[in-house]
Amino acid sequence: MTDLRTRPLGKSPARVSSIGLGTVGMAGFNSKVNYRQFEQAIDAAFQGGIRHFDAAPFYGYGKAEYYLGHALRELGIRDQVTLSTKAGRILKPANRYPDIKGRYAIEWVDALPFVAEYDYSYDGIMRSFEGSQFRLGQDFIDVLLMHDVGEAWHGDQAEIYWKQLADSGYKALDELRRNGYVHAVGLGVNETEAVLRASSEFDFDCALIAGRYSLLNHAPLEGAFDELHKRNVAIIAAGVFNSGILATGSSTEGAYDYQKVPEEIRDRVRRIEVVCEQFGVSLVAAAIEFVKLHPAVSTVLLGAHSAQAVRQNIQAASQQAPKDFWQALKAQGLIPEQAPTDTSVSNT
Repeated sequence: MTDLRTRPLGKSPARVSSIGLGTVGMAGFNSKVNYRQFEQAIDAAFQGGIRHFDAAPFYGYGKAEYYLGHALRELGIRDQVTLSTKAGRILKPANRYPDIKGRYAIEWVDALPFVAEYDYSYDGIMRSFEGSQFRLGQDFIDVLLMHDVGEAWHGDQAEIYWKQLADSGYKALDELRRNGYVHAVGLGVNETEAVLRASSEFDFDCALIAGRYSLLNHAPLEGAFDELHKRNVAIIAAGVFNSGILATGSSTEGAYDYQKVPEEIRDRVRRIEVVCEQFGVSLVAAAIEFVKLHPAVSTVLLGAHSAQAVRQNIQAASQQAPKDFWQALKAQGLIPEQAPTDTSVSNT
């Protein structure tokens, strides 16, 4: 993989590589990763051409930011990469405060001794941003994303936090961007609806959307991605394996959107695998390329637990399926006819 920071992130000065690396998996999500393993994964990503690294205060309750900032300094690569993190949660000492969980509570392995409190207000965002600067050891962060604002995470409490963002949170984002403390601001969510709503209220540059557009999920093709593209809101596409099933395949237990795999989903993956085998395309490569081919997508953010997994993902991302492969998937109704699959007009 040779393309570096070649893609614009909306209309902002920030630029990203076609593939980025997310750090949620290395912050204690279902497995323990020590600092040395973390640094090796970051180095493998950088050597493979990845120039966008993403973290969040929520990941390991500060561990992802703490490890990532140190790794970027130790490797001497901070000035060559785009760094994104998130706001919307303030970390507090675990021995003094209760943890406030959303719909998808995550038990981090070997997390730092903190808990998270939601706060999307002006003060909350500024405090979260400053905390991220300290943990990362960086006075400048390229991209700041509002984390998990919306109904998918907060359920019937969503409007409480949305009001915080609308009443004063947008002001904080405007100040941070206007004064040059960040290059771009956006959302980091597991839903498309929140991005459409927020970008109609505030001038966002980008949105990290996890799991909503993939070989298995096509709802954004019904107009959402076209509308965001029209608004010049660049998509950072994450969760392209739908939390596992598109990476591990139908023969494993796997997971689908952090839940047990429904039989209808497993059956669809089996049918996709048959087409993959016919054309000599790996399921992982197909899952990455399908998302990358949408013109609204600036970068595909991949997760990993090790340097080996990073290298495997980079290798898969460098593969290109033949046009007939995509036509075969469309002919069998496995992807919509309107899905962008023309490599000659993609933003690769």
